[in-house]
Amino acid sequence: MASAPAPAAGAGAGGGKDDELADLVRRLVDAVARYADRLPFDLDRQKLRSLTTLAAISVTLLFAWKMLRAPQEQPRRPRRRAAPSSSNTSSRSRPGALTTTDACSSADSRAHEALTLEQLVRHKLSEGRRVTCRLLGVILEETTPEEIQNHVSVRTSVVEVLLGIAKFCDVYLMERVLDDESEEKVLSALSEAGLFASGALIKEKVLFCSTENGRTSFVRQLEPDWHIDTSPEIVHQLARFIKYQLHISPQRPERIASNVFSSPSLEQYFGGLDQR
Repeated sequence: MASAPAPAAGAGAGGGKDDELADLVRRLVDAVARYADRLPFDLDRQKLRSLTTLAAISVTLLFAWKMLRAPQEQPRRPRRRAAPSSSNTSSRSRPGALTTTDACSSADSRAHEALTLEQLVRHKLSEGRRVTCRLLGVILEETTPEEIQNHVSVRTSVVEVLLGIAKFCDVYLMERVLDDESEEKVLSALSEAGLFASGALIKEKVLFCSTENGRTSFVRQLEPDWHIDTSPEIVHQLARFIKYQLHISPQRPERIASNVFSSPSLEQYFGGLDQR
């Protein structure tokens, strides 16, 4: 009988494996033949050798087929580690955290410019719904009650910001005055600046008092989410009672409390630069 055909080249991993399989088949056939010699009856050795060879080849081909079907292990790709964020992880939950420090990148600056004023106001005020704000030094150019006895002028740069706050916040303006004429002048100046035109701000929510303690009393009664003031004494007194405060000061003062922020002006606080 013709010798058994060797397995195809693809059935093994290489020439060495083919030789090993062929040797295994020969050894298996010889072992079966030797075992047949010990049997108490005669067997046709040639037929036995043929059947054994065929069975061995079948097993070999099956083994080779399984080897070819086995998926090769792919090299693992290293996981990319996320780069550490340069911003404070807790900044999202704090007022004013939308903006960065003065050393912010140009990309961050462009992102801030793309935000609308309303988005900046909402984020800076942490979705606060009630705001109280003094007039002198914040909304008005004048800084003392004596000055507004003669003249009252509204800061043109603050009008848009104040109206933006009033779109979604309940805003109360307040100030200490020395006489009734000063009240009329303040209301007239606010009206001429267009602050009452949209209806977001109303005259009835402009409050006047004769003492600084009166302004403090107004704030505590209204219980706002934010109070905006220029007086460090009043800001300090209210720090325990008001959730957040914005201290308007030309110079950067020491931080009074963790819930008190500072800025040179109201409009600059909402202008995309963090002035805390």
